[in-house]
Amino acid sequence: MLIATAPSVFTLESGLASWYGGKFQGRVTSSGEVFDTNRMTAAHKSLPFGTMVRVVNLDNEKSTVVRVNDRGPFVDGRVIDLSRAAAERIDMVGTGVARVSIEVLAFPPESYAIQVGAFGVEANADRACATLEDAGYIASVDHALVGVTRVLVRGVAEKDLVRTRQALEALGFDRQLVRHEEPAGLAVTEQ
Repeated sequence: MLIATAPSVFTLESGLASWYGGKFQGRVTSSGEVFDTNRMTAAHKSLPFGTMVRVVNLDNEKSTVVRVNDRGPFVDGRVIDLSRAAAERIDMVGTGVARVSIEVLAFPPESYAIQVGAFGVEANADRACATLEDAGYIASVDHALVGVTRVLVRGVAEKDLVRTRQALEALGFDRQLVRHEEPAGLAVTEQ
C-alpha cells in the first residue's frame, strides 16, 4: 500500500566531519559523477546518493546544505566528508575536522520510506527506532497526530524495497506502510 505524507526534517547523527579535495579533484565519485571540490557535495557511508543534508558546525553554529554524491569517510570516528566549498561555508578548512550534526532534509525522489509502526507511547517508538538503527537502518520518528508517534525506515531505494521489507519482517516489523519519500524542493547553490 502506498501512502503520501509530508516530508520531515530529522537529525541523523552527530560526530566529526572532515573535508576532501586536492588529489580527488576530477576523479569519479562512488555515484559515478565527477568530483568537484567547488560544489556543495559530501561523502557519507550509507545515505542514498542525492540525499540533501544540512551540516551544522557545533563549535560556531554555521551551517551548509550539501548533496551526498560519494562514499566515505574512511577514518574511524568521522561521519561525513565535505567538499572544500562546503567546509569553507562552515569555517572548518583550517582545522581540517569539526564537530557537526547532520540533518536529513530530503531523500532523492526515487526513494521510499517504510512505516513500521505507530505508537501511542513515545518510549516504545524510541525503542523501535533504536532497534532499527542497531540493525543498520536509517530510522526516524515522526509525531504524526496528537499522541501518535510513527517510526519510519528512510531512504530505501526501489531496487532494495522487497528485500528491505522482508528483513524488517524478520525483525518483527510485519505491519508496514510504504510511501515515496517526498523531495523538499531544496536547491543548492553551486559556486
